[in-house]
Amino acid sequence: MKDKVLTLKQVAEYLQLAEKTAYRLAAEKKLPGFKVGGSWRFKRHDLEEWIEQQKQQGRK
Repeated sequence: MKDKVLTLKQVAEYLQLAEKTAYRLAAEKKLPGFKVGGSWRFKRHDLEEWIEQQKQQGRK
């Protein structure tokens, strides 16, 4: 599998956030994720692109 899919818990660890914060950001569509059977999932590639976008916005 080329593009790894992460759980909410894994994303929280990856971004060094509390799980509640990661959940809130996903629910507010501020994190690029999708639901599978009611559980949030995230593609690592999408998260990496999101991080780069956040870095670019911080430079403006």
